[in-house]
Amino acid sequence: MTLDRIVVVGGSIAGVTAAGALRTAGWGGRLALVSEELSPPYSRVPLSKGVLAGTQTAQSAALAALPDDVDVLLGREAIGLRTQERQVILADGSTMEYDGLVIATGARARRLADPGQTGEHVVRTLQDAEAIAGRLATASTAVVVGGGFLGMEVASTLMRHGLAVTVVGSEEPLVALLGVWLSSYIRGVAGSLGLRIIVSDGPVQLVGDPVSGVLLGDGSVLSADLVVSAAGDLPNTEWLTGSGLRIAGGVVVDARCEAAPGIVAAGDVVTRELAPRSFRRTPHWSNAVVQGRAAASTLIDPYAAAYTPDHYFWTEQFGLDVKIAGEPPFVGEPEVQEGDPSERRALLRWSDAGMTTAAVALNFRIPAARLRAMTEAPAPADRMSPLRT
Repeated sequence: MTLDRIVVVGGSIAGVTAAGALRTAGWGGRLALVSEELSPPYSRVPLSKGVLAGTQTAQSAALAALPDDVDVLLGREAIGLRTQERQVILADGSTMEYDGLVIATGARARRLADPGQTGEHVVRTLQDAEAIAGRLATASTAVVVGGGFLGMEVASTLMRHGLAVTVVGSEEPLVALLGVWLSSYIRGVAGSLGLRIIVSDGPVQLVGDPVSGVLLGDGSVLSADLVVSAAGDLPNTEWLTGSGLRIAGGVVVDARCEAAPGIVAAGDVVTRELAPRSFRRTPHWSNAVVQGRAAASTLIDPYAAAYTPDHYFWTEQFGLDVKIAGEPPFVGEPEVQEGDPSERRALLRWSDAGMTTAAVALNFRIPAARLRAMTEAPAPADRMSPLRT
């Protein structure tokens, strides 16, 4: 089939990257990007930091504009897909014909409030972050439900604005993501700055309407002026029901980001099958960029190389700029390459059987390429020093 029309569904970084990559590669057909949001495509990275704090404007988070010959359609929600007819169905009843399709609809925040219960805050969109920023002047206490990267970043931002913050979760924050040593290190720094952490013995429930606190597993209630749920996300795949595409916690793609002939997917909406009935998402900004480029290549080049996941990501919280290369969680203690963790500046390496499995920079200036390269080479034992505590 001649590839004359490509439609990208989703204004995420993966979708924008795919659209831009198609033009950079020289593909000159009709190209449209459809986004449910009214705002031009933007980066979600600043949402839990500058935008939430009110120190960064929505405009500053905007992604670079796509070429003029890309038709960007805002406020147009995709609600269905007809793969046989090669049509995307929009909420207004119209359809968009395609020869090639990029699915980049991302994910949405997982909410904990009951239907009809108001006052729950999440951080996924510009509007979410701006809504919290509007509460900072009148709030003095906050509860953040969820101790992942987002929850801890939100907690850090709120504390910088003078709020007394408690993070609540079913386990110690970050341990499932980063392993015992690194998560404990970050929690120690956060605790020294006044963060309170509560591990709930059982599910947490939001109470009040509007929400005014959380009910812990032991039956006690923790009240707060502001409650933010940071309890994970849900890939936006409902619009693909009945399409015939394989869905398993996300759109299942092959090694070239292909979901079906003429259909590719990239970003937070994607899951990969690592083994039979074993799936994994990699919802990191850098991975979405790499995946977007790979998806574009697959559409226009039948000999495009297989996609290699990018396990580079970062977080900024509690005065720590943490850059990570490697697939977590990290087992055991790291070895110090440079600096000193006790001084909150270090370059760390995790290794197994003489091979580096992860490299982490704590407030340590290092190019991302060098950090990635550390995970691709044997661990040089003569340069390693024992961890200082």
